[in-house]
Amino acid sequence: MSLPKLTIGNLTLDVPIIQGGMGVGVSKASLAGAVSAEGALGVIASVGLGEEGSQEGSYDKRSCEALRTEIRAVKSRGLPVGVNIMVALTNYAKLAAVCVEEDVDVIISGAGLPLHLPAYVKGGKVNLVCIVSSGRAAALLCRTWKRKYDRYPDGIVVEGPMAGGHLGFSFDALANNSTQSLDELISEVLEAIKPFGATIPVIGAGGVFSGADIARLLALGASGVQMGTRFVATHECDASLAYKQAFLDATEDDIAIIQSPVGMPARVIRNDFVKGTQSGCRSQFACRYRCLLSCDAGTANYCIANVLLQAARGDFKDGFAMCGMNAARVQGIVSVKELIDELVAEAEAAQSGSAPDA
Repeated sequence: MSLPKLTIGNLTLDVPIIQGGMGVGVSKASLAGAVSAEGALGVIASVGLGEEGSQEGSYDKRSCEALRTEIRAVKSRGLPVGVNIMVALTNYAKLAAVCVEEDVDVIISGAGLPLHLPAYVKGGKVNLVCIVSSGRAAALLCRTWKRKYDRYPDGIVVEGPMAGGHLGFSFDALANNSTQSLDELISEVLEAIKPFGATIPVIGAGGVFSGADIARLLALGASGVQMGTRFVATHECDASLAYKQAFLDATEDDIAIIQSPVGMPARVIRNDFVKGTQSGCRSQFACRYRCLLSCDAGTANYCIANVLLQAARGDFKDGFAMCGMNAARVQGIVSVKELIDELVAEAEAAQSGSAPDA
């Protein structure tokens, strides 16, 4: 059996996999381009770009120009590209404008409900995908977009509780393991969007690790999957080798849920820096970015943007890596081609019944 193609608006992917956008500096043009070259969708994370070189100009200007550069690096190869823009970013509208100007194929937006995203892309042909963690949120988006903008999302990513990074669930629910599973959430979202009568692909995310996982979610009615953690451990991932090694070294006990300074829980690989923040230690810092609407630099015990940037560079004395629940299962670094070939083969085998579930 062959895996179905994934159609998002006017874009059709041969492989129904979206590489999750991972910031800061983890998924840029190198990773995104390699993924798109294999028929899936590579995604650039827009947050915190432009901090590697000259610090001239404002944070907004650096971010926008760096995003433009990363997009062009992928588009110049004749490949489709997606951009992840978090709703919580202070320069959300400006980054969306760059995406329209550079004719990106897809904007993927979460970390808050992107209720007003269509207003920022008027006149563009970019496809819009929203990230939700409940059927209620999916229905609200569809209802709001239809009423205000006469359109529906071109895709909905349903992110379950096993995802990495900032999570759309309460800290207590995650800590007590009382959230719905990804499988349950996919079924809930599919039911929630039925009344709108639109063909909206639903994409499962959070804890998707193997081809068997992909086959299972497709059987539930998902049109594709989004994966982040697996793509960290690839040669083409833009983060440092030390960052990738942190995933190889992680054990199940190292995976932790913390309360991020942005006011949301987050899943990370626990290290000494994380332990320090959990015990109340506060880093001395000045807010250089003002990048997140929900971050109060006066009360935060560290700068999340700087911490993630340092980690991507390989500095874990002053940083930590965000990860998915299955990070401890990562065993080695492979090429993007090897990874996608493996996932597709496993999924096709699982669909045909010739392989056991992972």
